[in-house]
Amino acid sequence: MELQLLRNQFEGGTNGALFYQRKFICFMIELPWKENAQNISCIPDGRYELALWFTSRFKHHLVVKNVPGRSGILVHAANNASKELRGCLAPVTHLTGIGTGILSRKALDKLLLIFERCRKKKEPMILTITSAVFCNGDGNY
Repeated sequence: MELQLLRNQFEGGTNGALFYQRKFICFMIELPWKENAQNISCIPDGRYELALWFTSRFKHHLVVKNVPGRSGILVHAANNASKELRGCLAPVTHLTGIGTGILSRKALDKLLLIFERCRKKKEPMILTITSAVFCNGDGNY
């Protein structure tokens, strides 16, 4: 099964829309692109396998496998990328600004239900990320 994340990168953060079988699932927020630097950048575009993960801090969430030059990349609940993320991705129900949203736990639960269906079929879940870069308002990219 494959999820598609179409994201827009801005100077202050990254916003995206996550789809499964061409159907919208939720929005995603991340840090801005900073050359894939650990803890301060979103991850590069590409295809990644997702796996179920559990920690006492985030409870049930997902881990993104085999990110080039990175480790410990998670998909977990957060509503503000700059305050709550260190290179991870967060699903949100609604966007409220660049790198911000609301009702993240609700969006994550929806994503985990899709992952569970995939797991029952014994199929890997793949996340394909594609980015666009928009101008910063003064015509520069």
